[in-house]
Formats: sequence, structure tokens, C-alpha cells
Amino acid sequence: MTILRLPSLVDAHVHVREPGYEHKEDFYSGTVAALAGGVVTILDMPNTVPPTDTPARLLAKARLAQAKVVCDVGLFVGATTTELDAYLPVAQAACGLKIYVSDTFGSLRIESLDLLHRFFRSWAECAAAHGGYRSQGIAEGIGPIAVHAEELMLPVCLALANLHGTPLHVVHVSRRSEIELIRKAKEQGYAVTCEATPHHLFLTAEDAARLGPRGDMRPRLVTADDVAALWENMAYIDLIATDHAPHTLQEKQSQEAAPPPGVPGVETLLPLLLTAVHEERLTLEDVVERCAFAPRRIYGIDEPEDSYIEVDVDAEFTVRDEAMLTRVKWTPFAGRRVRGRVERVVLRGNEVFADGQLLAAPGSGRVLFGAADGI
Repeated sequence: MTILRLPSLVDAHVHVREPGYEHKEDFYSGTVAALAGGVVTILDMPNTVPPTDTPARLLAKARLAQAKVVCDVGLFVGATTTELDAYLPVAQAACGLKIYVSDTFGSLRIESLDLLHRFFRSWAECAAAHGGYRSQGIAEGIGPIAVHAEELMLPVCLALANLHGTPLHVVHVSRRSEIELIRKAKEQGYAVTCEATPHHLFLTAEDAARLGPRGDMRPRLVTADDVAALWENMAYIDLIATDHAPHTLQEKQSQEAAPPPGVPGVETLLPLLLTAVHEERLTLEDVVERCAFAPRRIYGIDEPEDSYIEVDVDAEFTVRDEAMLTRVKWTPFAGRRVRGRVERVVLRGNEVFADGQLLAAPGSGRVLFGAADGI
């Protein structure tokens, strides 16, 4: 047994599902699962019902969260074809702007250059009016634009961000072509960061065939060569985030409707990465940088005082569906042997999770950037 104290983690890409899909996850169950994974801060995406795309909807969501969360949460606002950039008055209260330009549903899918240009331009103008971007170290600014942009949509977003001087964060990069393009953009001085998910680092299209509906997510699982490219270019991947996107097994296995894409992930993030450390594919410093320091730097999040996790880095166990604390109680990594068990989580001096048990009360976490304060 080797117990190490590590900085508390951030998962910068989580779908808590509230409001609208609480049968899959809500702010309580999602943050309990986060603590079980050593994560004390999550950033929640805007594709709920209704989408988080107006000041009133951001405030309502923030107040839902404040009543339930047991860890800290930041909320994205989302660009939509119906509300356009109505979120601008509360840009400072969001962790960033999420733009979906690939493979999503409803009003969140932005397919026209006219709208996409509008959103980049207006976000840049908003930043200028509020002192810049938090991601550049200015506490009073606004966060970056985060994009779901695959294949040919990626260079479009890179160009628009560069033209407007807007920090761009590319979520869940999965393909060789994408990470190599981002690497080139970084080398040429573009203000771009990116993330990879554990499922795109540890699973391939062959696993998708084996997993069936449990292996269906967006972006889809890709080839072994694509996975190899992510590992080859790990120096250019700024952070690792889970895209925790829970659906019930009944929904995933439905014979009457197409299974919804997405998989849970916040609880298995650290064990998978610590297993890679044991296999000498990563260093412990790599994990801490990508799961603690970099997400806070990119989104302008202060590290909570007197907060840390204690991990038995030698503990070996088999991932099991029934051990998951997410409401949906399954994982695409069920049956995998991993190393590294979270033993204890301390948040602002309070022991909030220990020996597999939650010790925090609902509402004891914080909603970041003042989003619950009626801004």
C-alpha cells in the first residue's frame, strides 16, 4: 500500500443532466460520483432541457445546483439557433461558452458560418468589455470558447478564434488528423488548448463492436492509429476530461429507439490514468498537470484552500458496474483491472469522502463565478 496526497482534481467536461434528465443524473448524484473519483470541481455542459442559453436559465440551473452539490461546479452557457447570444449579460458567471458544431441535437447545433462567426465575434466583444479572458490570468474576465468541432469543422473554429483573438478550447479530440492540426496551430502561436477523454485514450472501434450500445458515444470510438496519435502527441493535449454523459442501461439497450450516445466516466478517470502511470505511459506529474493544474489555468478557476485527495496508488481492483455511484450504475470499463483507489477527499479543510463513503451534505459544494447570485 502506497498512499499519496495529490492535488484535488477538476473534470472540465461533465453532463450532469439537470434540468430535464434527472432520471439519468442530477447535481447530487453527479457530484457524489465526482468525489468518488477524487474530483472536487466539475464543469457542466449546457445541453439540458431547456438548454443553458439565457440569463434566466443560467440562474435557475445555478440555484438547482447550489441546493444539491457536494463538490464545486462551474456552468457553461451554450450558443443556440433560437436564443442566439442572449447569454452575453451573464458571460462572467459562466465558466465559458460551449458551441456545438458537430453531431448534437436541437437548437444547440450550429451549422451556418454566419451564426458561428457571430458567436465568436460577440464573445470577443464581450471579453473586451469585461477586461479580457480569465484563461489569460485576468480574474474579472470571461472564460474561453469550448467547441465540439470534429474533422472539417475544426479548422473553421481555429481560424475564427485566431481572427478574433479568442482563446479556443477543443473538447474530446479523438482523431490523428485533429490532434496533428492542433499541434500545428499551437506551434504557430494560436491560443488553442484541447482535451482528450479516457475512452478515446483507452478504447478503440474494436471495443465499440464488443461493447455494443455501451460503446456508443460522440465522437465515436476510432481506430487504433488514432488512439496511438493521441498518445504520441500527449505533450499537446492540455487536459484529460471525461465527457461524463450518463444514460440509463434501459435507454442504451432499447430495441425501440436508437440508443443515445454517451457514457459515464467521472469515477474511472483517475484509476485509468494511474494504471497508465504504472505502465509507464504517463508520469504522475502528467496526470496532475492535466487533471488539476491545466483545467484551473484554462478556465480561470482558483484552487480551493486546504483541498487534496489521498490515493492508494498500488491498490489493484476490477472495475464493476455495481460499484459505480453515478445514478445509472454502469461503465464501459466494467471488467477492466486498474490501479489506484481514492481513499480520502478533503475540500476546504472538510473530509467529504473517505473509505467509499460520502461525508458531505447536499449543498455544501459551491457554484463558481457567482452564477447562483442573480448576476
